Amino acid sequence: MTVAPRHDFAALLRERRIELPPLSIETLQVNITKTCNQACRHCHVDSSPARTEKLSRAGVEKLVEILAAHPQITKLDITGGAPELHPDFDWLVGEAVKLGKHVMVRHNLTVQLDGHPVTKENKEYLPEFYARHKVEVISSLPYYQEFFTDAQRGSGVFVKSIEAMRRLNAVGYGMEGSGLLLNLVYNPVGPYLPASQASLETDYKRELKDKFGLVFNNLFTITNMPIHRFKLHLEKSGQLEAYMDKLLAAFNPAAAEGVMCRSIISVDHNGDLYDCDFNQMLDMPVLSAVEGNIPLSIFNFDGAALMGRHIRFDSHCFGCTAGAGSSCGGAVA
Repeated sequence: MTVAPRHDFAALLRERRIELPPLSIETLQVNITKTCNQACRHCHVDSSPARTEKLSRAGVEKLVEILAAHPQITKLDITGGAPELHPDFDWLVGEAVKLGKHVMVRHNLTVQLDGHPVTKENKEYLPEFYARHKVEVISSLPYYQEFFTDAQRGSGVFVKSIEAMRRLNAVGYGMEGSGLLLNLVYNPVGPYLPASQASLETDYKRELKDKFGLVFNNLFTITNMPIHRFKLHLEKSGQLEAYMDKLLAAFNPAAAEGVMCRSIISVDHNGDLYDCDFNQMLDMPVLSAVEGNIPLSIFNFDGAALMGRHIRFDSHCFGCTAGAGSSCGGAVA
């Protein structure tokens, strides 16, 4: 990514004398497929019904081997695309649960109703499947009003999302005492920083309960990252420099200390490893420090080497460190 000198994230860390080495490998986050039933404008993965990339069966089996061999990895975070469209998705969830791992799925809600965009495979079984395996469901809902959600994700998405939430609530998701977590994700519609996570969560819970009778557990606010589709939109509208300046002005050292790349390893559909999902989309793999800087993968997974790596930063990292910070689990500071 070509950036103005003032948008050099690594230089800012050096200037502020901030060091951000890895802390753990608590979470293995796997982008299992780029196939999706949607093609959202803000999607940093560029997923769509036309994308066919997916992790091989050998790769899925290797993930299970890694989870079994590394007890420090306590969480499996499965994302996509729509991860449920991978043919081995159900098997992977079941095997990870057998190993005692906490499984999280980035579920776009509408896949329940749409099914597979090519094969037309039905996905209405997902709420019961998730409940049976006690999967934590994390779902994007850009706003609690139809206009703003459809503006970001496509016509008709809001109505389908509300129906899908009803189905999740019906099997216990979001209900107090059920142990079934339904967390929502908020991305701003446009080049703005998210509002306070706590205040937005209060608004979401009130509006969804009063208007639709729906409940959920937590709301995660995530900053739109200036890469891929969203970056292209910013460039076309002449807003990229202003957005980067906004992120820079909101830089928060406390948020930097909590960046998710310090406790997560991201895996792409080829099995290659990255510091985070955003580095994955920018083709910035984790490089071996002892084998000629070759990219590391699940097929040569080395926990000690990963803990000794230097995390790779670039200008998009300002998105994770602006304001209260941003991660796959929402605000960090």
